[in-house]
Amino acid sequence: MLKKTFLSCETVLPLRKIHNKQGKRVECSPGNSREFIFQERVRKSLQKWTKSKSSLTANKGARQLHEEIYEILGGGTLKPEILAQVMRKLMANNEFYPVRLFERLEDFYRRWCQGEFIDASPAHNLPLKKMLKMQAQNIAIGLRQVDINTGLNVMILLLELHRYAQERDDLKHQIIFYPSGQRDKDHFFTSQLLRIINYSDAIEIGNFSNVVGEFLTRGNFSGAYLGDANLTGVNFSRANLNSAYLGDANLTGTNFSGANLSTANLGDANLSGANLSGANLKRTDLSSTNLCGANLSGANLSHANLSSADLSSADLTNVDLRGANLTGANLRDAELSGANLTDAIFFGANLSDAHLNGVDFSHADLCRADLSGADLSGAILRGTNLSDTILFSTNLTDAILVAADLSYAKLNGAKLNGANLKSAILLGADLSGVDLSRVILNEADLSGVLLTEADVSGADLSNAMLFGSDLSYANLSSANLSGSNLSGAILSGADLSYTDLSYAILADADLSDANLEEMTWNENLEWQSVRGLDTAVNVPEALKQQLGLL
Repeated sequence: MLKKTFLSCETVLPLRKIHNKQGKRVECSPGNSREFIFQERVRKSLQKWTKSKSSLTANKGARQLHEEIYEILGGGTLKPEILAQVMRKLMANNEFYPVRLFERLEDFYRRWCQGEFIDASPAHNLPLKKMLKMQAQNIAIGLRQVDINTGLNVMILLLELHRYAQERDDLKHQIIFYPSGQRDKDHFFTSQLLRIINYSDAIEIGNFSNVVGEFLTRGNFSGAYLGDANLTGVNFSRANLNSAYLGDANLTGTNFSGANLSTANLGDANLSGANLSGANLKRTDLSSTNLCGANLSGANLSHANLSSADLSSADLTNVDLRGANLTGANLRDAELSGANLTDAIFFGANLSDAHLNGVDFSHADLCRADLSGADLSGAILRGTNLSDTILFSTNLTDAILVAADLSYAKLNGAKLNGANLKSAILLGADLSGVDLSRVILNEADLSGVLLTEADVSGADLSNAMLFGSDLSYANLSSANLSGSNLSGAILSGADLSYTDLSYAILADADLSDANLEEMTWNENLEWQSVRGLDTAVNVPEALKQQLGLL
């Protein structure tokens, strides 16, 4: 009965005991011995394949090379630790010629991708020859397994040579590996790599990711078509995926840190838990992508399309989202502290409970977004569109909202202490019961705003528009209302003690039961149409005398 193995080398050694120079007994496991033997076989073969260029140019020589590649690399798969040792020894050898090795392996890889070896007749079928040899040694392995092992191992070696060359000025233009092939004028995408992934996964789902995944770092995959590919947990760190297509791909837990994904398409892909820290995602299509719990810290997402994307609980600290489209995106409980969100579109997005302290939202569009419970303390929202936005219990302490549009925003329970809302538009907004103490609202438009029982003490409302606003029972103590327009405003029961109403417009305002203690006004202030003065309390004696109420 054949025995099944997934070892890197089919050599089998028994557990044996040896003695070192000090006479101490050391046990050497068969696994370690096999790995060492395999490592040396690979190293010697690679060294050999860089020599005797003329002997391998003929068809006979090329076939010999291809047969040796299947013999050495067909029985198992390379591991990172083995390859590291092999490459370290090769680099230290003066007779190692990487360009020559690259050219020969790349030629084999191209032929393998085209199915040349596995489609050959039985007499010339190299994977068949290797399979029969292994089965004769009582090792169970199939024809496709041999072919896939060999091709993926060659890809791994080419990726390693590519990485090595790109760090050397004398080699980086001579050794450039394109695993998916190169684009041309007739083909915007290349599908070679996708075919390899699907072929590899035919014997076991995830086989490609398990074998090659760790070696993809710093690879060149520009323009590769990888739609619907299964690349769970692979390492694309610092790889070039410019303009690649990864739509609907399974990229769960994939490492894209420092990768170039600019103008790539990842629409509807699953990137949950992926690492995209420091990645270049400029103008990338991430629409409807699952980025739940993903790490995007420090990434460049400027002008990216994230519409309807799921970014819940994602790490977006110090991310660049300038001009990005996040319409309808889910950012619930996301971490966005220090992010640049200027000119970004968040129309209808869910940002509830998001961490947005100190972020720059200048001129962003947050119309109809849900920011309830979010932390926007110290955030910059200069000229931001927050119209019809849900801001229930949102923390806007010390936020800069200069010229922001908060028309019809829901601000119940919001914290606005120390915020700057100069020239902001709050037309029809609901601020009832909101703490606006020390808030800057000068030149702001608060027409028709609901401010019942709000705390506006010490706030700057100079030259503000409060036409028809409801300030009943609001605390306006020590507020600056000089030059403000309070025409038709309801101030019944409001505390206006120590308030400055100099040059304010109070036409048809209602001051019934309002507290006017130590209020400041100018002599030319029009009081004729003001209602409720007869029931106002603590009316200054000078004002009573001016109005003939004594």
